[in-house]
Amino acid sequence: MTALDRLVRPDRYPRSAHYDPAWVLGLDMGPHPLWLLEDLTGDLDLRPGMRVLDLGSGKGATSVFLAREFGVDVVASDWWIPADQAAAVFAEAGVADRVRAVHAEAHQLPFEEESFDAIVSIDAFEYFGTADSYLPYLARFLRPGGQLGMATPGMTREIRELGAIPPHIKEVVGWEAIAWHTPQWWRFQWEITDLVTVTSARLQEDGWRDWLLWTQACASLEPGPQPVIDMLEKDAGELLGFTLITARKN
Repeated sequence: MTALDRLVRPDRYPRSAHYDPAWVLGLDMGPHPLWLLEDLTGDLDLRPGMRVLDLGSGKGATSVFLAREFGVDVVASDWWIPADQAAAVFAEAGVADRVRAVHAEAHQLPFEEESFDAIVSIDAFEYFGTADSYLPYLARFLRPGGQLGMATPGMTREIRELGAIPPHIKEVVGWEAIAWHTPQWWRFQWEITDLVTVTSARLQEDGWRDWLLWTQACASLEPGPQPVIDMLEKDAGELLGFTLITARKN
């Protein structure tokens, strides 16, 4: 079995298994986004016709998945990827009628307040969402009772508790690891606002191993030094993984 074949896992991710792993890798902007999204949506209640903001949608794989799997109308918002580039992905995938690409920075979203039934963010929230003021800002765009869900690199212990970024992590990602938090940190960060009620807060089971499988598949296409693989193998799940959080607007 090749590294690419190992990205098809119907036992653990049956919905994602229907997607060509080469297509997903071709839209790479982080560890397997469809695995993270499929796991996260198990804690959400997405229904056909809902209006969903895919925040930090990257090159569009997660937006295609949301439209196809749940029949929702998606606004795919990203700052790093031009809207026309993402729109071409949606057209090729046959979901252009249900997904609209928007080029926007996460702190200057061009949407009306209370205009979304749900907001999801996959492997992006760590770049813009850790400030104390961000959840109150983002919650404006959710309707009352609306759902919020995000998956982000996480830790089993806080960096501040450890007192330093562990060397095997620091040498690969540097200071960025201070934005990788535990589920408990995120639960407090969101619930203290009284704006949302957290409905789930968990570290993805064997998330570090999923991350490793994805990185090994990437490496099979681009041979050379692989510091992320070294980091994950040294860690072996002791500290690293993915934090998955969902909530409802009060």
